[in-house]
Parts: sequence; structure tokens; C-alpha cells
Amino acid sequence: MERYSASEQETEAIGAELAQRLVPGTVVAFTGDLGAGKTAFVRGMARGLGVPARVTSPTFTIVNEYEGGRLPLFHFDLYRIGSEDELFDIGWEDFLRRGGICAVEWSENVEGALSEAILIEIRHGSTDTERSITITGEGFG
Repeated sequence: MERYSASEQETEAIGAELAQRLVPGTVVAFTGDLGAGKTAFVRGMARGLGVPARVTSPTFTIVNEYEGGRLPLFHFDLYRIGSEDELFDIGWEDFLRRGGICAVEWSENVEGALSEAILIEIRHGSTDTERSITITGEGFG
């Protein structure tokens, strides 16, 4: 599925729309350039799940956990993770067992561990605010 966004708010709205269709245990794997809108998309997912908390990038903490919505949301930033072994060392399997949604930024660093994920590629468009969003995976695209 190809989507187009003209603003950060539209990117969030696409994320909220996707979240309505997610089931427990879904992994959503993001790729895209720095500043492309991955965290904005996850903010929208959180809103779509009914998460009341403010969503921020987990750049320095690797994972932020959000409760209080229809499903828990586990937001990963794997920019500093260099291998699948490191992913499992931080407790990846424990997060999967908890039945929430795992949103994984910089998923290309561990793509072998995310074989059944919904893949979201976000690319810069022709202006600073435009984005091209490609969603593929089970039931998408």
C-alpha cells in the first residue's frame, strides 16, 4: 500500500489509521532516513491505540513502553543495535510474549529477526514536509 503525506500531522493520521487494524503481537518494522517521520508515525499509532502518554523517540533508552490503550505499545529505536544477538540480549522475546504492538525504528539492523513484520518505509518527498509511505506485510499492500 502506498500512501502520501504532506505534513507531520498527516503522517500521524496514517499511523492512527493503521493502529486500528493491528492485533496483539504485531511487529511493525520501520525503515527510512533520519528525520523521515518514523517517530511521528508511531505517535499516530499510539493515538490510534488510545495510548494517553506523550510519545517520544527512544533513541537513548532503546525502548519506551506505553500502557493504557487498547494494546500496549513498545517503541524501539535500534539505531545503536548492531545485530540480532544484541536485540535478543535486550529481551526482545519478552516484549513479543507480552501481546502488545512492537514498533521498531531502524529495523534494518535486525531484519532477520523480524520476518513476519509489517514493513513501513518512509521516504522524504519533494518538499521538507512531504513523505512517501510504503506499507507491506500480512494484510497490507
